[in-house]
Amino acid sequence: MISKVFSAAVIGLDAELIEVEADVTNGLPNTIIVGLPDTAVQESKERVKTAIKNSECSYPQTRVSVNLAPADVPKLGTHFDLPIALAILLASEQLSFNNTNKLFLGELSLDGSLRGVPGVLAVALKAKSAGISELYVPQANASEAALVDGITIYAVKTLAELLKHVLAASVLAPTESVLPETVLQNAIPILDMKDVAGQEMAKRALEIAAGGSHNILLSGPPGSGKTLLARAMSGILPNLQLEESLELTKIYSIAGKLASSFISSRPVRSPHHTTSNVALVGGGANPKPGEITLSHRGILFLDEFPEFPRNVLEALRQPLEDGVVTVSRASGSFTFPAKFTLVAAQNPCPCGYLGDSSKQCVCTPSQIFKYQKKVSGPLLDRIDLHVEVPRLPFEKMHNVQPAESSADIKQRVEDVRRVQQKRFGKAKTNSEMNLVEIKQFCAVGQQEEELLKQAMKRYNFSGRSLHRILKVARTIADLAHSEPITATHIAEAIQYRPKAE
Repeated sequence: MISKVFSAAVIGLDAELIEVEADVTNGLPNTIIVGLPDTAVQESKERVKTAIKNSECSYPQTRVSVNLAPADVPKLGTHFDLPIALAILLASEQLSFNNTNKLFLGELSLDGSLRGVPGVLAVALKAKSAGISELYVPQANASEAALVDGITIYAVKTLAELLKHVLAASVLAPTESVLPETVLQNAIPILDMKDVAGQEMAKRALEIAAGGSHNILLSGPPGSGKTLLARAMSGILPNLQLEESLELTKIYSIAGKLASSFISSRPVRSPHHTTSNVALVGGGANPKPGEITLSHRGILFLDEFPEFPRNVLEALRQPLEDGVVTVSRASGSFTFPAKFTLVAAQNPCPCGYLGDSSKQCVCTPSQIFKYQKKVSGPLLDRIDLHVEVPRLPFEKMHNVQPAESSADIKQRVEDVRRVQQKRFGKAKTNSEMNLVEIKQFCAVGQQEEELLKQAMKRYNFSGRSLHRILKVARTIADLAHSEPITATHIAEAIQYRPKAE
């Protein structure tokens, strides 16, 4: 007898329905799994066999054939254990139930209990779009799957419990769908802006960067507060919207880094400068999201910016420009979202004291030149805000005057994001504007146009620099509650560009 049970395979950031077929025929005891299974799926034979025996059922002592269709799609992971076990029990006529519009996934322990698996949210979204009415998942994944409305989710603890449910001997209660609209908020920041002494210009630049999701580079001597400022920026980011939360939850679930049922705050990723290209961009034999995608809709903080390998830094070019990263492998091409805010910090030279007023630089001109050329011009051109963070004198470091708190700055940032959402009609920021939108929303008058013309001529700005100046000026105007972009807004945006005299 041939049986069929539905499951799903996660490919990139999406899922595809898989038919798990089983057939029990005469022959020597042997279990064969076909359909491009990886090692984890092949090893499921032993887990399934023992789990069935420990669930008061008998494993067939004949030839068992399992097919995962379509056969040309790679099958990865351990979540096929549960559907394989059910298909074998159906094929051996130990079980009989209506499996139409039901989808199963979960890893089996030897005692028959179910372990959580990654990628459940992507599977739930696919199941809903395919018309599946019931989704059976391990109890550890039930809250994650319940984020998808319009599909009945059942949390399963053990194989034996599921068998009783499908036989109507014991009915599982569906998991209620709970959308996280009321809990989408950033965690309390470890560092508040009011605790960072001085650096008003850098704080202003960080507010602009948070308001329009602009990339920013902080440059200054050691101990000037670059890392503190970058860490404090997380406290002024706006709260996540529901659409963004679901998108991030899906990414982290597939990457196996989902610590709770959903992502409620914007991610802040800070990889070490020894990070490899694959770890940053994503990839591998079975491509998974990298740090760039894990920082989607949040911050990617790269401390000691020039110390990252050149090939790793150059890999940032496409995502900074397009908002996506494409990973191509022999098995196919995968596109991961990468709309993050890059926050980078660097010293001006190897010793760190070039231009410092208190300590003399000991680097030779050739060392300085070589160090500054570690980051290419095209990459620097893609960074909107270049800010100098000077060393603070003693008087400013111990200034008792209260500074503005992160909560106050965050309120202004959220107001600006609401203006942008109204402008674009969706969760989109000024930094993501295309050429058509720049012409529409960044139109300037004759005085502002003349200022831009003089700046481009004097500082040799590129066309990309001009567009980024306009985007930053648009955010500055939004912060000032101004619909037109004035010369003052343009001038402030220009001062954040690196200048080649």
